[in-house]
Amino acid sequence: MSRRFENKVAIVTGASRGIGLGIAQRLVDEGAKVLITARGQEALDAAVEQLGTDRAVALAGKADNPEHQDEAIAKVTEAFGPVDLLVNNTGINPVYGPMIDLDLGAARKVVEVNDLSALSWTQKVYRASFAERGGSVLNVASVAGLGQPEGIGFYGSSKAMLIHITKQLAMELGPDIRVNGVAPAVVKTKFAEKLYEAGEEKVAASYPLKRLGTPEDIAAAAAFLLSEDASWITGQVLVLDGGKGLVGGV
Repeated sequence: MSRRFENKVAIVTGASRGIGLGIAQRLVDEGAKVLITARGQEALDAAVEQLGTDRAVALAGKADNPEHQDEAIAKVTEAFGPVDLLVNNTGINPVYGPMIDLDLGAARKVVEVNDLSALSWTQKVYRASFAERGGSVLNVASVAGLGQPEGIGFYGSSKAMLIHITKQLAMELGPDIRVNGVAPAVVKTKFAEKLYEAGEEKVAASYPLKRLGTPEDIAAAAAFLLSEDASWITGQVLVLDGGKGLVGGV
């Protein structure tokens, strides 16, 4: 495997498992050192063991807590040096059903975690290192932000906002900072299991590639967009959907 991230330092949020851990693993495999965050310390400790204690550190906390963000940036800077790469992966979806019945308190929390925390992390990393050194940001959105998904409409709305934030920041932060995103369809993770609990094969049959995504699929695309191989790409959100968009739906 190439070493595109040799001597690079990354923060990956929501990375104790699933897509976040997959991205962190890919970055480490290509030479980076990483700090991962999530809420559960036990899961983070296991993830660090997987990634390698010489390549990764972790900090438990809520992604939308500004004090946690400051502490994470300070910890990774002390351990490995200034941050070069930021992956905003944390997301929640605590509500299902039609938006007309949506609890607005829950909706506000979704926006805080899925959108404002990504913006806040980017602001703080910008002030800590990107403004002086440049850098690359990757936001993990969703194909739900590109359509009108049944049952997860507000989650989709939050991801649509994240897509817009990605494009806006890309316009504002060039030329030395690139901001891109990925928009996966259904990926085989604990977070998404409700979307295929009726049967993985049944859901996958509607995809031209006849399988669901994996964290490794998303990690490969994320690594490309974060790397210098994508040095003339910014403000783009790459759809990773196994061809699902060709046949309609999200």
